[in-house]
Amino acid sequence: MTAKSDDDIPETSAEEGAVVPLAKSGRTGRRLRGAIAHKLGVSILSGEFAPGDVLSGEIAFAEALNVSRSAYREAVQVLTAKGLVEARPKTGTRVLPRDRWNLLDPDVLAWAFSGEPDQQLIRSLFELRLIIEPAAAGLAAAKRDRDELRQMKDALALMRRHSLATDLGRQADRLFHDTILRATRNDALVVLSASIGSAVSWTTQYKQRSRALPRDPIPEHVQVYDAIAAGDPDAANAAMRVLVELALEDTRWAMEG
Repeated sequence: MTAKSDDDIPETSAEEGAVVPLAKSGRTGRRLRGAIAHKLGVSILSGEFAPGDVLSGEIAFAEALNVSRSAYREAVQVLTAKGLVEARPKTGTRVLPRDRWNLLDPDVLAWAFSGEPDQQLIRSLFELRLIIEPAAAGLAAAKRDRDELRQMKDALALMRRHSLATDLGRQADRLFHDTILRATRNDALVVLSASIGSAVSWTTQYKQRSRALPRDPIPEHVQVYDAIAAGDPDAANAAMRVLVELALEDTRWAMEG
């Protein structure tokens, strides 16, 4: 599991949409840059700034947020690296089209789920999971080692103990899925583990925001583990497909509630 960095810690406001004087918190350097990037990223992902919109100039933004112009510029560089904006001399900083956004970036996912994520994003994440995770489970069944089986089993034990309604349970859930991707021995899939793990974590948290899940999802995880432990790629693929499809049903149920 990946611990939160300083840049992951958002600056919040008592009044939604209010401008937060970030510098008053005493944050400097990396933490301040992360807080500014978070605020701007959430504004873009929530639709407050639409593709094609030009952000206010750095002087105006820096004064509104009570931060230095250099801190604001560094935050814009973070957004640029994630494909959200493009900064050009004279024309300013413009929000890029959605198809340029790196929606698999863990920070971008966090910004999306800080508010109310749109259904298109949620559907896209589950479609991605249905493409990647069943095949990954099949590969893991053929290639896993004892240490990876132990990590999956330990993660299942933590999920049972804490449930997916808790932070500890969701961290264990993420570890379970991360371990499966690592067990594929496929470098490209391993690179995706942070993105898939973030998608799993945020969608699991999202579908339990307002009410408890109507079912216990842990038995489906056990079936995936049992198939991987048995070294049965076909069974592991099928079990993971069922797990992700049921997770999508849970999410649809939460959105209707």
